[in-house]
Amino acid sequence: MAFQFDDKDVKVQEATTEHVENIESAKEHQDELTDLSSIEATAASKAAWLISITVSLGGLLFGYDTGYISSVLVTIGTSLGKELSSSDQELVTSLTSGGALVGAVCAGLTADRFGRKMPIWAACVVFVIGTILQTAAFHLPQFAVGRFVVGLGVGSAAMIVPLYISELAPAKYRGRMVAFNNMSVTFGQFFASSLGAGFAQVGNPNTSQAWRATVGIGAAPAILLAGLLFFCPESPRQLVAHNRADEASHVLVRLYPTSTETQRKAKIASIEMSIHEATQTMVDDSIWKTMKMIFTTPSTGRAVLTACLIMAISQLSGFNTLMYYSATLFKIVGFNNATAVAITVSATNFVFSIVNLLLVDKFGRRAILMITVLGMTVCLVIAAVSFSFIPINLKTLEVESNEIGWPGMALIVTIICFVAFYSSGVATIAWIGTELIPIEVRAVGTMLNTVTCWSTNIIIASTFLSMMKGITPSGAFGFYAAICFCKGMPLESIREVFTHGFGVQHAKTWQRENKQFAKLNTQVSFAH
Repeated sequence: MAFQFDDKDVKVQEATTEHVENIESAKEHQDELTDLSSIEATAASKAAWLISITVSLGGLLFGYDTGYISSVLVTIGTSLGKELSSSDQELVTSLTSGGALVGAVCAGLTADRFGRKMPIWAACVVFVIGTILQTAAFHLPQFAVGRFVVGLGVGSAAMIVPLYISELAPAKYRGRMVAFNNMSVTFGQFFASSLGAGFAQVGNPNTSQAWRATVGIGAAPAILLAGLLFFCPESPRQLVAHNRADEASHVLVRLYPTSTETQRKAKIASIEMSIHEATQTMVDDSIWKTMKMIFTTPSTGRAVLTACLIMAISQLSGFNTLMYYSATLFKIVGFNNATAVAITVSATNFVFSIVNLLLVDKFGRRAILMITVLGMTVCLVIAAVSFSFIPINLKTLEVESNEIGWPGMALIVTIICFVAFYSSGVATIAWIGTELIPIEVRAVGTMLNTVTCWSTNIIIASTFLSMMKGITPSGAFGFYAAICFCKGMPLESIREVFTHGFGVQHAKTWQRENKQFAKLNTQVSFAH
């Protein structure tokens, strides 16, 4: 595109002309793909639903791990040989995010070679090993190693499971089937925090070893998933990519029992076409050349930047501090049964993840982001103000009062509202953001998005308690509020920053004028 002229009208006209040409070409290509994917019009089997629900246990691993650490931190006492300091707590919490970062990258780089099922099996094995290390730990180093190993499994599952489901699911149900995975994450968090609260009441709070049961139960869904995965087929896309078209046809019979042989052959042909388009660049060029394309092609770079920016802010908004430290936070505020109160956070997260499922396709990603991020910002500001009325010893992070009072009650209500806004908006949309990335760089772009997720998660997990001590709780939550406030700015002013490069208004106009094409493109682009 000719974006170097000074005359804005000339730039817009040339960009629009090229865009229209691309639209016409894309429509012709879309018609061809639609014909090849006629199998999507046939009835999907119950097996497709059962497979997606089964594999969504991978999301449960992710959710359970982030859910139980909150209660464990306040009940572990001296079980590891000493009382955990704030630095120790930040270490064992952030190590899982570090492991997840490594696991996600490794899974992303090897999934195409070994298929989708093998990395999920590996994730289950690694998760069980990490769980055993933690459950049997009597010293901090072993517990820390276990946290890192569990992270390897969490990151691998979080990377591969949504991809596996999207490749296996029928197009018209794909969105809902992939959403099962996100709902499994939030349910896992709720389930883990509930168990943690229950086991917190067992024995003497200072000497109880019941936290080990909370951690150990996490191995159950991993073992169950590993067993059930034997009854799940490999992704048809992976089978075709490895020249196993006959096996792919058998899988399609299982997914579309009323389809004809002609329809199955057409579907395989469309998969082959999609694979050729998606991998041609990677075949001809190295990963470094693909990276260079992202950073040197303005339109591609803007798409990847936007996806990664949304992901980064979703993490830096401070939400995961509530997942990792909610019980600790409520203990600081003065609640006697902090683990029970913390259940409200994970329960709200689970309920509003369902709300997002109902709203995201109806109202669009951008509108939901703008509304929910504004709500998150307001909630964080109120939380910061509430903390200023709570007397807290910054050295020990203990409340210096026997009464919770209105600031504590206002804080818990505000946090619940914050979680509701987060879960119904950016929590899911941050992962959907990869749909912005052009198909020729989507693999690398998705990996960058995942790296952004876990690296920013590490920052939050490893600094929260230190920030609470260093700049006060009000300062910490004020900092998160500032990040949320800044998030709204790129969504509105991105055209000015990049000189029409993001074209928010143009995108809205295009969607109105090409509504049917956009719908078909969404269905078929995810169909392979």
